[in-house]
Amino acid sequence: MPAPLPISNANARRLFLERHALSAPAAPEFCADRTLELVKHLGFVQLDSINTVERAHHLILFSRAPGYRREHLTDLHHQRRDLFEHWTHDASLIPMAFYPHWRHRFAAAKKRIEENPRWQERIGPDGVNVIRKVRARIRRDGPVMARDFEDKGKGSWWGWGPSKTALETLWRTGELAIARREGFEKVYDLAERVIPEDARREHPSLAASTDFLCSAALARLGFATPLEIAAFWRLVPIDKARAWAAQALKQGTVVEVAIEDVDGAIRKALALPGIEAHIAEAPEPPATTRFLSPFDPAIRDRARAMRLFGFDYRIEVFVPEKKRRYGYYVLPLLEGDRFIGRADVKAHRAEGKLEVKGFWNEPGIKLTKAREAGIRRALTELARFTGTPEIDADAALRRARAG
Repeated sequence: MPAPLPISNANARRLFLERHALSAPAAPEFCADRTLELVKHLGFVQLDSINTVERAHHLILFSRAPGYRREHLTDLHHQRRDLFEHWTHDASLIPMAFYPHWRHRFAAAKKRIEENPRWQERIGPDGVNVIRKVRARIRRDGPVMARDFEDKGKGSWWGWGPSKTALETLWRTGELAIARREGFEKVYDLAERVIPEDARREHPSLAASTDFLCSAALARLGFATPLEIAAFWRLVPIDKARAWAAQALKQGTVVEVAIEDVDGAIRKALALPGIEAHIAEAPEPPATTRFLSPFDPAIRDRARAMRLFGFDYRIEVFVPEKKRRYGYYVLPLLEGDRFIGRADVKAHRAEGKLEVKGFWNEPGIKLTKAREAGIRRALTELARFTGTPEIDADAALRRARAG
């Protein structure tokens, strides 16, 4: 077997950012079709309800395309049915073309639910009848939300009652689908009324889905270990990802690479053939600054962000306030191919104000006049998108300048 192909840290960063759609020049004009292309490029976009600045799915897309509009995603999911909602590592919107490969997740979820005593406890002793009634009501009356049922909130598990548990059971196992969101609440309907027939008709084998999911994950990451491949969609167990990688190496459908970390350490990984050409074609990330969501896919793997960029980032939303190092909703700031800082930001929509509660430079980064001008431009764009035209950042930036 040939020696692993060495990839410098600079080249690894450039390829990684290009694979995460953070290298293309910002297009001022955008539309639903281009939003769909972007979601396909990323593989999926994570949904999250936290609205301190902007919900994660919207901010992830906006940070890559300033011309993105929230209605683009709504159109693709609710009307056009080009996206469907289900689980990756978390609730996500996923290209409809990938739906057939989720059938194996549905089957695995069914088995897990049947064997989970806590789940059975939540649905109650008459679970089979609860599911039958929920299914019949949706078939008869159409889409429903959990709040439409009288037993809402009676359970102790996130306030789930038996009917909510039945809805989640039927959705996670593929019988129902999410038709839309209303105020971020799920609206459930029969899969046959939401998922296009051609997507429901396909039944790929487990082997075919494993090959597709592993190859697609590797293509979107640029390079990855079997563990990182398995973590991308959270559909392929690590043992199957390792087996796929070993077979793919034998067949020559992947190659081994040696990635240089920011500290000079070398880490072996896998890549698709032609990675040298992909690196050569990948553009240099623009020198402009942009704020990323705390849930951005480029920093989702905290250990990888530290290895590649030297950026030590942790979401502190779930950290008790007194134990937070930075703040509740801290946005990483990317400039070119490096992270230069982070900001604790809050959008006060009623007052039309975007507040920067704190700003911290990364070690070795100085807040020059040119860099501060770039940060202020990024804040102006973010304020425009969030509908908060007044920007309160002077005090935070002044503290950052003072060190």
